[in-house]
Amino acid sequence: MNLVYDINDKPKFPQLLIFALQQVLAILAATIAVPAIIGNGMDQSAALFGAGVGTIVYQLFTRFKSPVYLGSSFAFLGSMSAAFGGAASVSAGYVGLIVGAALAGLVYVVIAIVVKLVGVQWINKLMPPVVIGPTVAIIGLSLAGNAVGDLSTGRVAGCSPYVALICGLVTLFAVILFSVYGKKMMKLIPFVLGILVGYVVATIFTVIGIATENAALQVIDFSVFANMSAFKVPAFTFMQLAAGVKDIDPAFIATVAVAYVPVAMVVFAEHIADHKNLSSIIGQDLLEEPGLHRTLLGDGVGSMAGAFFGGCPNTTYGESVGCVAITRNASVVTITTAAIMCMVISFFGPFVTFLASIPNCVMGGVCTALYGFIAVSGLKMVQKVDLGQSKNLFVVSTILITGIGGLSVSFGKVTLTSIACALILGIVTNLLVGKATGDE
Repeated sequence: MNLVYDINDKPKFPQLLIFALQQVLAILAATIAVPAIIGNGMDQSAALFGAGVGTIVYQLFTRFKSPVYLGSSFAFLGSMSAAFGGAASVSAGYVGLIVGAALAGLVYVVIAIVVKLVGVQWINKLMPPVVIGPTVAIIGLSLAGNAVGDLSTGRVAGCSPYVALICGLVTLFAVILFSVYGKKMMKLIPFVLGILVGYVVATIFTVIGIATENAALQVIDFSVFANMSAFKVPAFTFMQLAAGVKDIDPAFIATVAVAYVPVAMVVFAEHIADHKNLSSIIGQDLLEEPGLHRTLLGDGVGSMAGAFFGGCPNTTYGESVGCVAITRNASVVTITTAAIMCMVISFFGPFVTFLASIPNCVMGGVCTALYGFIAVSGLKMVQKVDLGQSKNLFVVSTILITGIGGLSVSFGKVTLTSIACALILGIVTNLLVGKATGDE
């Protein structure tokens, strides 16, 4: 892929701010969704701030050579719920969030040390393109249901799914048209422009719906602006610790450890898949430079730092990778600026409220393009594989069917996601047939 901005390129400041905003918009919905799902008073603004901190930590460890943003990890939803569920009080659960993230981060640190000592060649042999390609495709395809579901969903109860769908499709087509036919700057910020177009269309429908008292046309919930404050300090996780320390006991720590550590080992596989995908996009093997040990350290320590502020362990975001792929902007300065922007805007009510008011259907239109590009990136890796050989066909088909079919396995509170199951089965299948020389 011919990049417009390479890793070390620095766009001009006005453009940089717009590029950074685009990254923020790409990762926003998922980042603030995790604390919303967990509940228990978790602050979405704090999670946004924590994601910014985690991303900067990641960039420091990778020496600013890996253009990807870290956001709240969905893989740890069950782990976070276990931290609250096993706590004597909600405040004790907040302690568990930080302890759990620290334990998960330590898993990454240990693996990073092993990788530093023995190198990454074993990973390349264990996960060749025939395995990693369809796995990356599954990462995008597994999110397809979320994007399609959002396409027909507004922010107001009673909103017609058909009206929401119109807004979502307008957003999608706007992103496509700006990306394909846009000139210069427009081609570089299709998501910002697409969201603005979608938001305007949704606003028109909503205004008409309010004027005619027709709830079916109301897509945006403007009531969220009613109690908006100009400036507000997020409820950082570390601010909730004092009251909860007394409720901590060894059994609670053990519960948290069992909930977090196995999940971290599963997410390790997704970490590799994301970085393999990003490597194919930017034309540089990130597992070699800056090195897998550095990306693991950045991800692990970044999760610790992010959870200290926002409660959520972080992970590299496929949405960010997709944004890099579509806009061909791999500038690490853009990613770092986006991280700083998230930290700053988390204190300002009007901007956070505006971002939160963007209807699901509009974000669904954007995510349809983003998730699709992730899937296509994986399929491009498969192009290098000789599918004329049965052994390769079996590996690819096993991964695709188990991944798309949603195969997952639970052991108590630990769940192997469909992506993890597909990858593991792909590795096993490849080991079984890998020595075959070809079809008879």
